[in-house]
Amino acid sequence: MPLRSLRLRIFLVVLLLGMVPGFIVGASIIQNYEDRAVEQRVATVQNQLMIVANHLVSNDYLATYRSDEQVYINSRNVINAELEMIANLYEGRVMIINSNFKVVEDTYGISEGKIIISEEVIKCFQGENISHYDPEHGYIEMTTPIMDTTGEKSVIEGVMLTSISNGSIITMMEVLNRRVLLIETLLAVVVFVLAIALSVFMTRPFNRITQAIQRINSGYGDESISVPDYVETVHIVDQFNQLFQRMKSLDESRQEFVANVSHELKTPMTSIKVLADALLMEQDAPAELYREFMGDIVSEIDRENRIITDLLALVKMDKKVQDLNIAAVNINDMVELILKRLRPIARKKDVEVVFESMRPVVAEVDEVKMTLIMTNLVENSIKYNKDHGWVKVELDADHQFFTFKVSDSGIGIPEEALVHICERFYRVDKSHSREIGGTGLGLAITKSAVLLHRGTLTVNSVEGEGSSFLVKIPLTFIVS
Repeated sequence: MPLRSLRLRIFLVVLLLGMVPGFIVGASIIQNYEDRAVEQRVATVQNQLMIVANHLVSNDYLATYRSDEQVYINSRNVINAELEMIANLYEGRVMIINSNFKVVEDTYGISEGKIIISEEVIKCFQGENISHYDPEHGYIEMTTPIMDTTGEKSVIEGVMLTSISNGSIITMMEVLNRRVLLIETLLAVVVFVLAIALSVFMTRPFNRITQAIQRINSGYGDESISVPDYVETVHIVDQFNQLFQRMKSLDESRQEFVANVSHELKTPMTSIKVLADALLMEQDAPAELYREFMGDIVSEIDRENRIITDLLALVKMDKKVQDLNIAAVNINDMVELILKRLRPIARKKDVEVVFESMRPVVAEVDEVKMTLIMTNLVENSIKYNKDHGWVKVELDADHQFFTFKVSDSGIGIPEEALVHICERFYRVDKSHSREIGGTGLGLAITKSAVLLHRGTLTVNSVEGEGSSFLVKIPLTFIVS
C-alpha cells in the first residue's frame, strides 16, 4: 500500500502543513481587507451624511412652515447639490425621508413623494443606525438620523437612507486576490520541493538500516549495525543487534550441538567396528572370546540407544507449551513412587535415600515431564555419589510455588563448571560419566522440562563435598 510508506506520509504532512496555513492566511488577508474597507467606507460616508443632516436641520429642510420661501429654496438647492455630490462621489443613491415615512428627496428622482416603510428606517427613527453590506449585489446600505438637538430633548425629524457602490473595494480585492494567488503559487512550489527534500532526508537512516539488514541477510556482513541519527533508529538498531547476536549464538550452539551429536554417536559405532573387525581377524576365536566381544558390542549398542532416546526426549522438550498435558497431581505421591523405583539402584552403592515432606502438595503439572525432572535429579545424585553416602529429597510449598530439592554427599561440581552443567553433552568428568553410562543430556532435558513449567532450576555445589539442586515450580500453570 503506497500510503503505508513513511516517506510518502512525511511528504504529505509537510505539504499540508506548509500549504494549508498559507491558503488560510491568504483567505484571511482578503477577508480582513474587505471587512476593514467596508467599515472605513461606511464610517467616511456616515461622517459626511451627518454633516449634511446638520445642514438639513439648521436650514429647516423638513419643516412644513417657511418664513422666507426664497431663502428656503436657496438652502434646498445647496443641500441638494451636496447630496448629489455624495451620490456621484460614491456611485450611490441618497433619499431623505421625513417623520411620515415620505420620501422628500431622492437623488435618483424616482421615489419622491412615495412612502417607504422598512425595518432599517423604523429602527433609525428609534435611534439605531443600521448599515448592511451586500457583496452579492455590490452595494452598502446605511441609515443616518436627521436629529434636531436645539431643544431640551433631541428629536429625530427624518432619516437619510443611503446606498453606495462597493466597486472600488471589489477592484482592490481583485488586485489583492491576484497577488495572494501569485504568493500562494510560489509558496506551493517551495513547500513541494521542501516536502520532497525532507521526506528523502528524514527516511535516509531507515534506508541505511534496511540496506545493512539486506547485507547481513545476503551473508555479506556479520557486524553490528549503527545508525545513530534518531533516537528511534538507535532503539531499532539496538533491538536488531541483540536479536542478531542471539541468532548468532543459536547458530553457534546448533553447530556445536551437531558436532557433539556426531561425536557421541560416532564413538559407540567406532567401538562396535573395532570389536567386529577384531572378531573377523580371529579365524579360530574361541566361543568365550565371541561371547565377550558380543557382550561389549551389545553394551555399545545400548549406549547408542540411550543417546538416541535422550536426543528424542530433548527434541520433544523443544516443542511448545501447548503440548503439555497439564493436570492436578499429588506431588507427594509422585515423589514416593519415584524414590521407590530408584532405591534399588541406591542400595547397590550403599547410598541412603531420605525423603522429607513439609506439607501435602498438589500442583498443576505435566506428570510425565515432572517425573522425568525428579527422576533425573535423584538418579544423578545416586550415580555421582560416594560409597556409603546419602541423598536427601525435600518437598515444600507456599501459596504460589512448590520446591523440590535434591541434596547429596557426592563428588560435587567444580565452580567453573556450574554454569555449563545444563548444556547439551557437557560432562564435568567425561571418563567417570562414561563409566556410569551418562550421555551428557540428562540435565539439559531436566532444565527444558522445568522451563516448560515456567519454573527455575538452581544449583549449588562444593567439589568433593556434594551438590544440591533446587527446582521451583508454580502451583498453578498459566499459559502466557
